[in-house]
Amino acid sequence: KNTMLLVISALLPVFMVIVLGYLLRRRGVLDAAAWHGLENLCYYVLFPVLLVKTLAVADVNTADIARYSGALLFAIFAMTGLLLAGYPVLHRYFRISRAAFTSIFQGATRWHGFIALSIAGLVIGEEGVVYMAVTMAVIIPPLNIINVMVLAHFGEGEGNLADVLTKLVRNPFIIACALGAFLNITGLGLTTLLYNIADIIGGGALGIGLLTVGAGIHLGGIRDHRGRVVFGTLLRLVGMPLLMYLGCLIFGVVGLPRMVALLAAAVPTGSATFVLARQMGGDAPLMANLITLQVLAATVTLPLVLWISYFL
Repeated sequence: KNTMLLVISALLPVFMVIVLGYLLRRRGVLDAAAWHGLENLCYYVLFPVLLVKTLAVADVNTADIARYSGALLFAIFAMTGLLLAGYPVLHRYFRISRAAFTSIFQGATRWHGFIALSIAGLVIGEEGVVYMAVTMAVIIPPLNIINVMVLAHFGEGEGNLADVLTKLVRNPFIIACALGAFLNITGLGLTTLLYNIADIIGGGALGIGLLTVGAGIHLGGIRDHRGRVVFGTLLRLVGMPLLMYLGCLIFGVVGLPRMVALLAAAVPTGSATFVLARQMGGDAPLMANLITLQVLAATVTLPLVLWISYFL
């Protein structure tokens, strides 16, 4: 019971900042263009700088990282296999169209990096950010490729794998992870001056990132896709943590790394899923509703997952 209270008290500031972002957007304190600018600032500057700073000076064990990566990839490919195998049943008995399936698939497999990094930094600390950075480096490339292939096959638009590979190479999170790993492996690290600059810039990432999550919440249309939205939310917030825990069991991941892996599995799907759904012929309205319900439901499921991880 005391542990649960500790988890909730640690996560409460996170969710309160998200609520603040929602209220600021509703009150029109900043317009849509300003919120979009803040998202870009987080995506292209603040979070990448935080990743470079953290990875450049991190003390990590290569064998631990290999086992950790195995657990992450197991969860992703297990969810992918289960959903692809289950599509005929979903289509035949639950009337889920090809376009709707792509949104459910994205909602189950992709994750919200802003929320994951912010919680890792605020709740777990520096070592949590290290493992979350490793998580990003490991799962962002396969997740992007898998989802584009699914959208290209099931969606109503045109898919181009070459485009997604180009975007991956230019992805600021991937570039930041690669640069931070290079500075770490070569022993170059960061000078005190550069570290302090990165610390100031990266320090803004967690709060601003959570504000933009709140600003992106839209409550209006959840009823339009009630059954599908609930199903997709359960897949992401319950199914993915279960598969991640199974992966951790198989690869022998325990302690703090397992907690970070479960956190990565338990955060809502990413806001970029809506853009991809719109661009590649997915069900964009369903995707928007999935994002919103998952963020709201995570206020209950995330504390539970982290609490349970203390006792596993």
